[in-house]
Amino acid sequence: MTTYSLKSVTIRVNNSRDGIGKIKELWKDIQNGKLPLLCDNTGVFYNGIYPVLCYSGYESDENGFYDLSITGAESSFFQMLEEKVQKGSYVKIEDTGKTLDECSINAWQKVWECTRDGKIRRAYTEDWESTVPSEYTEDGRAHCHLYIAIRETTDEEMA
Repeated sequence: MTTYSLKSVTIRVNNSRDGIGKIKELWKDIQNGKLPLLCDNTGVFYNGIYPVLCYSGYESDENGFYDLSITGAESSFFQMLEEKVQKGSYVKIEDTGKTLDECSINAWQKVWECTRDGKIRRAYTEDWESTVPSEYTEDGRAHCHLYIAIRETTDEEMA
C-alpha cells in the first residue's frame, strides 16, 4: 500500500454558497484523514502541526474567485506572521465564537467592513487564517486569527 504525505491542498473557489460548500467538503476530507495533510490516514494528528489557510490568486476582491490552500504549519510560522504585522505589511483581525464557522465568518465580516470603510487597504496578494476549535482553548470558545496583507500608501495617495 502506498502512503502519501501532503504539504498542502488547494482549491479555486469564491464566497458563494457553492464555494463555501466546497471549502467545508475539503475540510471534512482533511479531518477524516482522506487527505492526509494534518493527520495520517488512520486519523492520528501529526504532533506540532497546526492547520493554516492561505488565500491567494485573487481574481479581484472578496467577490471574485481565489485560491484557498490548506497547509500544516509549525509554531514558528505564526511568529513570522506576527513579525509581518509589526512591520506593517499585514493587519491582524481576530474573533471568537461558539464554533469555527461562527468565528471565521465574524472575522471575515470585520475585514470586509474595514475594507469598505477605508480602515484597511487590502493588497489581495496572500492572506492567512488560523482557527482553533473550542475544545482546544482555555475559554471554551473557538478562535479565528486572520492575517490580511495590506497595500502601502503611495506618495500620490497621501497628497
